[in-house]
Amino acid sequence: QVQVVESGGGLVQSGGSLRLSCAVSGSRFWINDMAWYRQAPGKQRELVATITDGGRTNYQDSVKGRFTISRDNAKNTVYLQMSSLKPEDTAVYFCKARDGLSSYYWGQGTQVTVSS
Repeated sequence: QVQVVESGGGLVQSGGSLRLSCAVSGSRFWINDMAWYRQAPGKQRELVATITDGGRTNYQDSVKGRFTISRDNAKNTVYLQMSSLKPEDTAVYFCKARDGLSSYYWGQGTQVTVSS
């Protein structure tokens, strides 16, 4: 059974930094794309950043230059380094992984709160 576990969320002041981690375990297949999403209260879940197993990245415009996604393929772990955080970054952050059969797996989410 595939498990996706996020960690690293918390409360930070505006302008601060946080690093999120997401570990995928139990997959019998290679993990291809990994991504971070977020969902703020009363809003739809939105894509924040993606990374392929080859390291190609893509970002939502609002986080470009502030967030960096990276991964360790050997550990099936993806990271999101968030800097210059703003109150509007407050949300539950979710990790999503896609395996070689194009099955998708989601984590339970980790809360990020940015105070002004």
